Amino acid sequence: MTVNLIKVCVGVTSIEQLRSEQERRLIGGPLCHVTKQRPQREEEVLDGGSLYWIIKGNIAVRQKITELQHLYDPEGEKCGLILDPELVETELVKRGPHQGWRYLEEKDAPRDLRDLVEEANEDEDSEGELSPEMAAELRELGLI
Repeated sequence: MTVNLIKVCVGVTSIEQLRSEQERRLIGGPLCHVTKQRPQREEEVLDGGSLYWIIKGNIAVRQKITELQHLYDPEGEKCGLILDPELVETELVKRGPHQGWRYLEEKDAPRDLRDLVEEANEDEDSEGELSPEMAAELRELGLI
């Protein structure tokens, strides 16, 4: 069974900014996000799990977690989340801030935006598409 992680993307205000920063970091090798705690549910995370990023109060994008590394510094052991470089945009889902990462069950994870676009294209009776921001507001109000 797959489980995901969710984390606030501190200092980042847009998906484009995250993409730009990560492209620069890719020059030095694989993307590694360092955390203090190692997930105890390691097998479930590595079974197709992703790191969902909260940007400006919304879950907005995810990256597949490909590996967990043991890292060490003067403060002790850390965990390196090795991330796939592909940023997959998701439907915007309101989420409050928290420290560190949290588990995000697969059933609670927002859907990929590309899947939603495909569904909308297949639905011939659709009267138009909502912007991601409008869809997030309507979801928050319980209207969709």
